[in-house]
Amino acid sequence: MKRLLPPLLMVLAGAPLPACGAYRGFVYPAPEEAPLPLGAPFAPLDARAHDGAPVHALWLPPPDEHAHVVVVFHGNGETMDNRAALARDLGKRGLGVVLAEYRGYGLSAASGEPDEHGLYLDAAAVLEALEARGMGPDRVVLLGISLGTGVAAQMATCGAARSLILVSPFTSLTEEAHQVASWLPTGWLVPDRYDTLGKASCIRVPTLVVHGDADEIVPFAMGRQIAAAIPGADLLVLRGGHHNDLLRVWRGPLTDAIAAFARR
Repeated sequence: MKRLLPPLLMVLAGAPLPACGAYRGFVYPAPEEAPLPLGAPFAPLDARAHDGAPVHALWLPPPDEHAHVVVVFHGNGETMDNRAALARDLGKRGLGVVLAEYRGYGLSAASGEPDEHGLYLDAAAVLEALEARGMGPDRVVLLGISLGTGVAAQMATCGAARSLILVSPFTSLTEEAHQVASWLPTGWLVPDRYDTLGKASCIRVPTLVVHGDADEIVPFAMGRQIAAAIPGADLLVLRGGHHNDLLRVWRGPLTDAIAAFARR
């Protein structure tokens, strides 16, 4: 969400949202550059959402029929190829990994305009594609990063996985917007909700919340709220961690922690 807040503030303060394609451009700032071709050992995992939109993902198949598969939902200012290093690191730790893509992003740029409902449809299609290959919820771990935490949390409420990992989660997009423009009626100005806090009591799988306590985009207090609201959730605090550096500065130890949790 690194590019969301200042432009969103201008949108909220000025243009009417029904006519505001700019809103989607600021909430979903898909990189304009073409994604890097990842090639081997990644393989395509293609599907079709229930509304007919093509869904494109890449994956590292699990090493054996018992290994768990981590499905990664990336943040709003990146594409799935930005998480290739994380996928490779998790693969080296004995896990399968899926890098899910959203409509309007990267390889799925032509699949339609992104919005909350559409991202949920894309995520569900990826999980259905896995299940068709024999990897059902008992082997799936959902990992959301920033905006992706809202997608992962929704899938968890549907019983789509054995466990859930949320990295830098916000309570809801509405509340995140309110943090920036508290004087505006963001409750009706922001059509997409991603209300993870409101869904928290419905999440009944083991959950790990990771948040940096110096996060300048999504307040650390939001991660703490989410962890407190999800029954039995663990909170991993990265001291001095910001919003966009957690998987870079703490790459080794954080990947170890994610992998250990995913293998449970």
